[in-house]
Amino acid sequence: MAVQKTKKALKENNPMKAPKLEKVVLNCGGIEDKLEKSVKLLGILTGKRIREVVSSKRIPALGVRPGLKTGCMITIRGPEAEVILKRMFGAVNNKIKKKQIVKNGFSFGIKEYLEIPDMEYQRDIGILGLDVTAVFRRPGKRVALKKIKRGRLPEKQKVTQEEIIDYLQNKLKIEVEEPAKKGEQE
Repeated sequence: MAVQKTKKALKENNPMKAPKLEKVVLNCGGIEDKLEKSVKLLGILTGKRIREVVSSKRIPALGVRPGLKTGCMITIRGPEAEVILKRMFGAVNNKIKKKQIVKNGFSFGIKEYLEIPDMEYQRDIGILGLDVTAVFRRPGKRVALKKIKRGRLPEKQKVTQEEIIDYLQNKLKIEVEEPAKKGEQE
């Protein structure tokens, strides 16, 4: 019986099972003037080089054609990712809904960049919003990404919704809101 308890304790404290924040992606959409403003906004937020997204499909109703720049994005990795994520959560009052969290990550939107702490109104940008996506991983994901002798990862290698919620509540002090049950008022 004591052997089983130690095996269970080893599984729970295994550093290879601990989820880690891999990256945070900030993105804005828009064409022409709005795209220029979006690039400026992401540049102010991060101070890094911004990548513009090019459309590959034609959507006549929206005036989108292949080769048209339709948005911009930036990927932040390492210790900076956690810092920027905490700052972005400040815009949504350190709350996220449970339904926004999926396997290996979560995403939320910010309606106006003015809601972000320490951001002032920029006259040349106006009012814009952005999307924030965070991706989690476990150690060992390199096996599926390497070019030579690539392996497949089992389902248990993915970071579950419960583990992400635990990470948010314990490490970042973020409140996760449960969905309202049927018949309850919000």
